[in-house]
Amino acid sequence: MSGWTDHVIWWHVYPLGFVDAEKDAPPPGAPPVGRLRRLEAWLDYLVELGCNGLALGPVFRSSTHGYDTVDHLAVDPRLGDEKDLRALIDACHARGVRVLLDGVFNHVGREHPYFLDVLAHGRNSAYASWFRRNGTRYDVFEGHDQLVALAHDEPAVADYVTGVLRHWLEAGADGWRLDAAYAVPPEFWRRTVGRVRAEFPDAWFVGEMIHGDYTGYVDAGGLDSVTQYELWKAIWSSLSDRNFFELAWALDRHAEFAAAFAPLTFVGNHDVTRLADQIGDERHIGHAIALLATLPGVPSVYYGDEQAFRGRKENRAGGDDAVRPPFPASPAELAPFGWPVYRLHQELFGLRRRQPWLTHGVVVTESVANTTLTYRVSGPDGQHLLVALNVGDGPLHVGGAYRLGAGTAGLTDRGAEVPGHGFAVLLPV
Repeated sequence: MSGWTDHVIWWHVYPLGFVDAEKDAPPPGAPPVGRLRRLEAWLDYLVELGCNGLALGPVFRSSTHGYDTVDHLAVDPRLGDEKDLRALIDACHARGVRVLLDGVFNHVGREHPYFLDVLAHGRNSAYASWFRRNGTRYDVFEGHDQLVALAHDEPAVADYVTGVLRHWLEAGADGWRLDAAYAVPPEFWRRTVGRVRAEFPDAWFVGEMIHGDYTGYVDAGGLDSVTQYELWKAIWSSLSDRNFFELAWALDRHAEFAAAFAPLTFVGNHDVTRLADQIGDERHIGHAIALLATLPGVPSVYYGDEQAFRGRKENRAGGDDAVRPPFPASPAELAPFGWPVYRLHQELFGLRRRQPWLTHGVVVTESVANTTLTYRVSGPDGQHLLVALNVGDGPLHVGGAYRLGAGTAGLTDRGAEVPGHGFAVLLPV
């Protein structure tokens, strides 16, 4: 697929955290609270950052954190109602901003009415075949008892998911992130996404993958993209350990993926420790942003990363709270120390927008050492740029004639010198 997705850069928000909603669902019958529309005050901020897409985490009715869905066709009352979601989508579209929804279709919350019906009526329930069993127990997702696995070989489940996808695309959404896609047989997506594409050929579908055969999963599932976790890990780990050999290996893999589809690239999201904490040395935050802005794929920025927010994910109850924080009512209320990182995003995303061929570029590592790395990205019509990363104390010398696109480098007609702990995006003269 090509078109608007060749030019989109997502700002990824976890809505329940962003608006500081309660941790648990309100009691039945409680009126909705229209917090979702608070995001409208941040849309100009999103656009000025250089983004033109809003990737929303879960917005549907759930029991707690949003990934334990109990009604895929209703907005979580802690966020508002369908009118609030439609108003946000309309406000985005008025600014040329696309909207990506987060669909949890591998499992449902234990309080989903269909599962409650199964618990009440057993094999006599109309939904008895909807949930995967393991002997006498119902399967759950990765040991989480509150997340009950759906039976993806059940035609009625495929019909249900198809209906949900269709409903919210009709409401104006531009695409779907498919949560925990790696736990779902790819054929299920071909049966569901494939049916929806006939009506919404421009919709974009990205599956959450951690490890595995990314290209094979995209092909088998009929998806447009998957999350590039391999690259995410290599970026922060190489910067933290000052070992660019790991990144060079990941760039070779990334080139193979990017030749087949445009991966969703990121340096942070709602499930991982913040970039600023992962890499430790804040002098190297710009290196990560430069990688995100220049590598092939579809980039995504997790809200707060553009302000150098910190926060560690912990494997305990409430362990995600630090990486899913509330935002103030408006950008004017943000602390002043994060704005230099915001402006660095602006600089690098501005460069990317002037080089739209980067989405489907070809990346090749040109030199690598523990503390330095250079790579070239080339386009189909002879376009190219060179990125030089230096996390060592001494300068990095790059031969050739260039002009500076972003970062810091001393230039002569014989080459560029990138200072210690600096980076540079070098463009042909």
